[in-house]
Amino acid sequence: MLLTPGPTPVPEFVRKAMADVTIHHRTPEFEKIFEETRELLFELYGMDEVVMLASSGSGAMEACVTNLTHKKALTINSGKFGDRFGKICKAFDIEYSEIKNEWNTPVDVDAVVDIVKNDKDIDAIFIQLCESAGGLRHPVEQMAKAVKEINPDITIVADGITAIGVEKIDTTNLDAVITGSQKALMLPPGLAIIGLSNKAVEKIEKNPKGFYFNLATEIKKQKTNTTAWTAATTLIIGLKEVLAYIKANGGFEELYKQTAIRANATRESLKAIGCEIYPKVPADAMTTIYTEHAPEIRKILKTKYDVNIAGGQDHIKSLIFRINHMGLVENFEAAWVVNAIELAMDELNLRTFDGTANKVFLENMFKGN
Repeated sequence: MLLTPGPTPVPEFVRKAMADVTIHHRTPEFEKIFEETRELLFELYGMDEVVMLASSGSGAMEACVTNLTHKKALTINSGKFGDRFGKICKAFDIEYSEIKNEWNTPVDVDAVVDIVKNDKDIDAIFIQLCESAGGLRHPVEQMAKAVKEINPDITIVADGITAIGVEKIDTTNLDAVITGSQKALMLPPGLAIIGLSNKAVEKIEKNPKGFYFNLATEIKKQKTNTTAWTAATTLIIGLKEVLAYIKANGGFEELYKQTAIRANATRESLKAIGCEIYPKVPADAMTTIYTEHAPEIRKILKTKYDVNIAGGQDHIKSLIFRINHMGLVENFEAAWVVNAIELAMDELNLRTFDGTANKVFLENMFKGN
């Protein structure tokens, strides 16, 4: 049972669609598929423009940094992926400032406001909606609103790789939102997507940068239902199937609702057996538990209960474990995971198993909603 926060399991109906005959990307047949996929992405994002890139999410991060920073960037670092924005700036000699917090701590909106007020060179801010290194949810929408009130020309770029398809994002004050195929979109890795505001498109076209990740080139081509370079045809076919399936089975709002209920039920069940939630503000994409017994618990889950969950990285590598809620996770799978964790804790003499986790999960998943 794969319940890591990416890659997530690929549903059988998607695998079947991607296993069909290969289509050349410069044909009317594929252009029709591309057009239909774009239309579904506009519904998902609710933004002015969308662009698909044949890359992982890091490629889209690079594209946004290079195309949308014309003077100086401000990066928010509360984890491995916030840190990556700064590394991209360094790689391209782009001037940047950084707000750095512990991985369980969301950015303080006032701290961003103070920097923006005192540094007139900042023209782009880069932040994670969900920092998946620790399962943290940043107050991105509140921060973006506060910044736009000071200077509406500052570009706000949000990494939504573990947020798009998980929850409804208020994109009112966001200029670029990134996601990747292998998370809530339930596809293999290799496709990145960026939602863009009209202001972001204007800024990109004013001073386009790069070659492969030149967003001006891609926007122009994708408006005609093709790509500048070779399209990730199989993944785009799969993406169309995923989005069409979600739309036909309750829609995006129902998916967000069920994901939130499942995430809350998981957190409450694990708190009930003495587990500590790691992030101060948890995202619904995953549940992250802080414990020095994380490696032992993960090992027991994998070898004895056939459950694969993720650990941490860097300084918290052996201090957390993360349970995925993204995608079409079955309720029985989530219930089995919390039950298995309680059994593992019993085996490690951390508490006596009495079925509390499963009971609390089921109460919150079904009776409370």
